[in-house]
Amino acid sequence: MSSDLSEVAIAADDTGAGQAADAPSRGRRRRAWGWVALIVAIVVVGIGIALIPIQQWQEKDALDPDHPGPTGGMALAELLRGQGVDVEIVRNREDAMAASTDGTLVINDTSLLSDADLSELIGSAQSAVLIDPSSRDTRITFGDGETSLYAGTADAAAEPACDLPAAQRAGGVRPGLIWQQGSADTACYPVGSSFGLLSGDTAGAEVVLVDGTRLFDNEHLAHDGNASLGIGLLGTADELVWYVPSPGDVDETLAPPTLGDLTPLWLSPAIVLAGIAAVACGIWRGRRFGPLVAETLPVTVRGSETLEGRARLYQRTGDAAHAADLVRRGAIARMAVRLGLHLGAAPEEVANAAAARIGANRADVAAIFEHRPTTDADLAEFGNRIRDLEAAVDAAVRTERKTL
Repeated sequence: MSSDLSEVAIAADDTGAGQAADAPSRGRRRRAWGWVALIVAIVVVGIGIALIPIQQWQEKDALDPDHPGPTGGMALAELLRGQGVDVEIVRNREDAMAASTDGTLVINDTSLLSDADLSELIGSAQSAVLIDPSSRDTRITFGDGETSLYAGTADAAAEPACDLPAAQRAGGVRPGLIWQQGSADTACYPVGSSFGLLSGDTAGAEVVLVDGTRLFDNEHLAHDGNASLGIGLLGTADELVWYVPSPGDVDETLAPPTLGDLTPLWLSPAIVLAGIAAVACGIWRGRRFGPLVAETLPVTVRGSETLEGRARLYQRTGDAAHAADLVRRGAIARMAVRLGLHLGAAPEEVANAAAARIGANRADVAAIFEHRPTTDADLAEFGNRIRDLEAAVDAAVRTERKTL
């Protein structure tokens, strides 16, 4: 019977020891799974936030038909729709070429298009109106291919002085940019020897150049005959394709090199490798030391022993000036509190207050603070003098309190 009890006790001890040995490993596994769950949760939340569409307000370009601001072209687009014109807004060059075969093509700022793309786009339409033309546009359309027709700007009103029906119905306007006629068949709104509107055949299409930023934007559309001229130029057909070039229409062969093109091929793998190495180093160093352990000190060190130890160190170094500075700062701080001054009071303030309180000469008190000992004997004398001064201040303060 006793042997059976011994075997049971041994088995119980073995089981307890096994459970005790498994406890730390289970704790480590639990913490590891906790970190894994946290990382997975962060990744899932990040992916979810990235997939949520964020509607942000973006400033649209000038003469954009969806832009209701002063520089936009929404007012003219709505007037054309009110006249029965089907206004289709496109922001892709391929879509503009496909949609402009049977109607009028209106093109905003063409700075994103190459010369070949602009010529091909104009040739795909029956008629095209460039309402924000650049010097390059005048060179391609009515110039000789090399010389720009740009001649400046005109702020004064000008009459049509041409046989273009839309200009005759509109009457006088303030044309803004003006150009030389070049090879244009019709030139309207003369200002000196230049004109504010050019019209003619280019690449098989009837092309009109006019500064819409000064005539057709929402701010200026109601001035003079601007609205009539806009409707007359853009509303000649039942369908109007309003093309607003986008960054995706940039010719990749003409685009400047990107940062990726300018960097060597090995740079990106090197950055990835350095990042992996930094993460691995952080994990290695973080696990090496383990968690902080609170340890109770075996003995209690009295403050007096610390004071004596530091005093012996000062004595051994022989730095009397440093020791005197410590004594001086401590005495000044204590006297400042007793005299009702703030802790950061300057030595001059404490000297003035102490001299007034004990009835001593201010210069004598200041001389005690300003003294700089150089020897041990001088340091001892300095300590006695500043101790006596502090004792006198204490006595004066206590006497005043008793009197009150």
